[in-house]
Amino acid sequence: MPTNEQITQHHDPDPNENPWVNGPPPPETVVISSYNPEWPRRYETLAAGIRAALGDAVLDLDHVGSTSVEGLAAKDVIDIDLTVADPRDEDAYLPPLERLGYHLVIREPSWHEHRCLRLTDPRVNLHVFGPDCPETVRHRMFRDWLRAHPDDLALYEEAKRAAVPGGGHVMDYNRRKEKTIREIYDRLFRAAGML
Repeated sequence: MPTNEQITQHHDPDPNENPWVNGPPPPETVVISSYNPEWPRRYETLAAGIRAALGDAVLDLDHVGSTSVEGLAAKDVIDIDLTVADPRDEDAYLPPLERLGYHLVIREPSWHEHRCLRLTDPRVNLHVFGPDCPETVRHRMFRDWLRAHPDDLALYEEAKRAAVPGGGHVMDYNRRKEKTIREIYDRLFRAAGML
């Protein structure tokens, strides 16, 4: 289990690292949709497929991101955190996932050895991390906090909608809402006695 210090520290990838496996994707319009009660069921179907394809290689699997929070508007993209023994050992998980239609788009050795695979239909971002990664703990804590704190859920939704204008890559949209995300993290870490 990561330490409180590791969990509460904001980790950023090396800005000199090119994370794109096949070059950056073209800019896409970010569309925020009202909460869809189908999202949790979609996750369960996707998770069953991942577990069947990878078997014991799956150490943990979690529905994270905005689609995992009931009532929160979101991009119609399911975010999943997959924990494997070693994200660097791509041969252990990539071929079976590619057979399901996933393709590797991001490789970030400087950021917890993160890999991100994308499925086009339905849209999925599958984030691959190793055991005891502080980022997966952060994702679950953020999700669970929003589920239990309607004021911060509303604040985050407002920040998401305000971040849409401006275009660019999804990473640009993510940067525009980062200040609000960090404010919420600060509150939840303090409430948990971690700061």
